[in-house]
Amino acid sequence: MKFLFDLFPIILFFVAFKLGDIYTATIVAMIATIGQILWVYYRHRKIDAMQWISLVMIVVFGSLTIFLHDKTFIQLKPTALYWLFSAALFISAQFFQKNWIQVLMGKQVTLKEKSAHSVWHQLNMAWAAFFFVMGALNLYIAFEFSEETWVNFKLFGSTGLLLLFVIIQGVWLSKHMEHPSE
Repeated sequence: MKFLFDLFPIILFFVAFKLGDIYTATIVAMIATIGQILWVYYRHRKIDAMQWISLVMIVVFGSLTIFLHDKTFIQLKPTALYWLFSAALFISAQFFQKNWIQVLMGKQVTLKEKSAHSVWHQLNMAWAAFFFVMGALNLYIAFEFSEETWVNFKLFGSTGLLLLFVIIQGVWLSKHMEHPSE
């Protein structure tokens, strides 16, 4: 359910684009993201760092899009967000020995003791690589295809690739998980 809730601004962006244009869709996405953050705060009294980052980026890139009347900024926003996540995962693991994927998933996933460290490291690097590729793919779609193709990719393509990556990750992780019967 949280996954669908996180898609809320993107779905509204898509609908607003289909009914209006990229600028209308950008305003709708900005308002939806602000509303989403307010709702999360109202319900939980806490906003995750990723939600704050996403809010700041949509407000900054969206405002630039609206005020300069240049769709390039909103098209760059996903790449900036993906590359920020990629860099954070890579740099924190390589230079600060902090594995954010393990921090996020470690309580839900128990890995076999002998391989846990290397598996978490590989998973962290896989997510860093995934986000980097998604950022590059966003740039390619945004600047080599039509605006409509980019909007469709933003909702369907990137969501589909994320789901596929999560499924592949789950299959791979299951080979390294501690099972109660062992």
